[in-house]
Amino acid sequence: MKIWTEKLLQTVEQAESPQELFSRIAETATVLGFDRCAYGMYMPLPVTRPKVVIFNNYSSAWKCRYEEAGYLQIDPTVTHAKKTQLPLVWSDQVFQDTPEFWDEAQAEGLRVGWAKSSQDASFAVSMLTLARATEPLTTSELNTKELQMRWLVDIAHVAFTRLLTPKLSMVPPSPLTLRETEILKWSADGKTAGEISQILTISVDTVKFHTKNAVAKLGAANKTAAVARAAILGLLS
Repeated sequence: MKIWTEKLLQTVEQAESPQELFSRIAETATVLGFDRCAYGMYMPLPVTRPKVVIFNNYSSAWKCRYEEAGYLQIDPTVTHAKKTQLPLVWSDQVFQDTPEFWDEAQAEGLRVGWAKSSQDASFAVSMLTLARATEPLTTSELNTKELQMRWLVDIAHVAFTRLLTPKLSMVPPSPLTLRETEILKWSADGKTAGEISQILTISVDTVKFHTKNAVAKLGAANKTAAVARAAILGLLS
């Protein structure tokens, strides 16, 4: 996992444009077993003209249909992303209130999918969707890959924020302490709070306390997002 995340961070850091960054994210998605990928971000600034930016490798026909039909307004995965950052696995139940949209998506080959949103203190909200035409997303596959998929979501969000919203500062207002940095490093290696407490010979509550402080300083939504942001900012090196 550590080697995988380091390679992913190096990959996104080298991207000089949003389109190049998306191409690198899509390549990683393919390695994870998804040949279709979509990334969208809602940027709250400027306040008078908030923007929605979308990148995907869907067909030109589907892109046009999605825009012309106004599917962004009724897409249940987008609605879900606005309410919660919990992952969403596509199913007939998810699309039960939008049958026409679901039928057209499946006809396009978008039958199996997973989506998750990310948000930070700047209030920029994004969603990454991983999709494919066949092979249902099983519990076994999720158990094996979901941690990497979640990492991809958060790293994509931080990287796109850097390129799309340069006016939104990513530098934490207060520097991380040595203990906070140390705990984030172990978290980046996939260690749990319990494991970190044993490694550092401190209580689990102390680990959680420092983690919570680091998350707040970095303006992240959760520990995973905090680790991703800290890594991209070079705070863990």
